[in-house]
Amino acid sequence: MNLLTRQNPWRVMLAVNVAVIAGVCIHKITLPPYVPYIHLLVDYHFGFVKRALIGAIVSLFTQKVPVWLVFALGGAVWLVTALLFVKLFRRTFGFDDAHMPLFVFTSGSPFFLKNFMHTLGHFDIYGCLFAIILLLLPAESIGFVLLAALFSIVLILIHHIHLLMYVPTIALIVLVRHYLTVGVGRLNFAVAVISVLALGVLFLALQFWGTMPIPEAEFVAYLKTRMADPARTDLLGFSYIWYQPLAKEVSDTWARLPSNILGVPVFALLIWLHSPLWRYFSNLIRSLASDLHR
Repeated sequence: MNLLTRQNPWRVMLAVNVAVIAGVCIHKITLPPYVPYIHLLVDYHFGFVKRALIGAIVSLFTQKVPVWLVFALGGAVWLVTALLFVKLFRRTFGFDDAHMPLFVFTSGSPFFLKNFMHTLGHFDIYGCLFAIILLLLPAESIGFVLLAALFSIVLILIHHIHLLMYVPTIALIVLVRHYLTVGVGRLNFAVAVISVLALGVLFLALQFWGTMPIPEAEFVAYLKTRMADPARTDLLGFSYIWYQPLAKEVSDTWARLPSNILGVPVFALLIWLHSPLWRYFSNLIRSLASDLHR
């Protein structure tokens, strides 16, 4: 074992990462899926509302949503995202000995696949999935820009917080892979402007007009009709988030800020532990021949 560790330390670390992720998965499925489950129940039954797209899609296939679907759906999307990341890494860098440390650092980062497993069932992984797809597809045509805009619309309909999370990531991918390569022409510039305006309007519509238009008691009663086990009323405790205005969401965020600040030293340590990655990518950027691309 010691000889194997000395000869292939990065492969051993990769095996440790896999074991950690498996352990997190087993732990996660033993916990009640309070937030993810209710999102699978909410659809467009009462009209245009925020955070309802995934639930609306689920309703096309089943009217009764079991609790296990949270983990099945979340696990399937996690697995697809992981496999596409492996494909992207292989195409970009390869799996030779020189790049195995890079693969171990990125795939094993607590900010990446481990984080998505820890939050299994939450919707931030869809943004990562769409971003990786855009990194795999050819980017020369205007269709690439339109597809990125469509992905962004879907993400905002899934959860409008994506406007601050993965929509900027997708915009950066489009900028680097399309506009810095093809250049800015009349058509792709117009598409970019229209896309940005459309995303802004959609976000505002969801934020200010996407609240549930009926009393909360009636809303909860409808959600019970979609539950495979209506007795699990403990999973409906987050129904109030479909009624919160922006001011309430901001105040709740500020109220949680003191406890969240306690985690800053931990995140600072984790970011510092990623310093080999920052140095590697910094060297890659410095190696670019074009000043504009740098």
